[in-house]
Amino acid sequence: MSVLAESADKTVQQTTNVFQRIVHGVFNAHSLTVFVVSIVVALLAGRFIAYLLRRIVVLISRQADKSPDLGTVNRLRRYETYIVISIAMIRTLLVIFAIYFWWQYVHPQAQPTAIVGASALIAILLSGALAPVLRDLAFGSFMMAEQWYGVGDYIKIEPFLDIEGVVERVTLRSTRLRTLNGEIVWLSNQNIAGIHVTPKGIRTIGLELFVDNPEAGERLIAKANRRLPIGPLLVVTPLTVVSNEKVGDNLWHISAIGETAPVREWLIEKSAVEIIKWMDSQSKKPTIAHGPLARYADPAAERSFRRTVENARKRPTPKRRGIKRKPSQDKPIRSSSS
Repeated sequence: MSVLAESADKTVQQTTNVFQRIVHGVFNAHSLTVFVVSIVVALLAGRFIAYLLRRIVVLISRQADKSPDLGTVNRLRRYETYIVISIAMIRTLLVIFAIYFWWQYVHPQAQPTAIVGASALIAILLSGALAPVLRDLAFGSFMMAEQWYGVGDYIKIEPFLDIEGVVERVTLRSTRLRTLNGEIVWLSNQNIAGIHVTPKGIRTIGLELFVDNPEAGERLIAKANRRLPIGPLLVVTPLTVVSNEKVGDNLWHISAIGETAPVREWLIEKSAVEIIKWMDSQSKKPTIAHGPLARYADPAAERSFRRTVENARKRPTPKRRGIKRKPSQDKPIRSSSS
């Protein structure tokens, strides 16, 4: 027992001596001056690089706005997101390099034990003081690796479903949104449990209208468009007739598609429906037999659900009787009808 106690005391004494050397070697005027200068230079270099990269981001965003091709727009937006994320990563790496440079400059002859001890001390301090930041970085890394969202996407945040807007900035630590009423919302990545992404940042709404006069029905839709507010935060794309089919004796089915900003669906679901009904009621010869009926009309959702429904309606193919199985080494040959 005495041998173990002496060994433990010796280990504690050695550790104490190492930490004392570290404290005396770090907390002095020369060391602190070099440390402050190194950090300031790293921060200034990070700001300069961030300025250049943000200029590139502006050029990419302008190019994306000018491009008429959706694939090109999505690709440029991904580039924009990657560059914005790289700004935070470059700044972090510059600070880490500044700390490494400071240590090597102040302690060029440092023993390995001192370096290990200093690393342990820094790790302990960081784990206690920077734990929330490290969690943000971890969550942000996973989200960016899986491409949950990017700059320019319109998203809704879980569990804060009342928070939604356009992503203006995203880093490994935080996400900045701008809501439709102009508010800026900052979120720590560790608080984001889930994301609802609106494709193309718009809602696609369809109207189904049954009329006894197809020309009159299309005129109602055209007149309703002139009474709807058009704009990027209102009705983005007016109602467009996509089909006009005869479904019975003196009965036609008209389908029209329009696009609105998120949370502005009521402009078509309610306002457009009320306008069409009111104009038809004021006509000398009403033409509406039923409707209009409003629905979501996202094309990607329709394709996915159509595939699901078609697969669900499939039935297993009955086995043909009288066909013999192939010979097996372990089982005798039998007829499928036996």
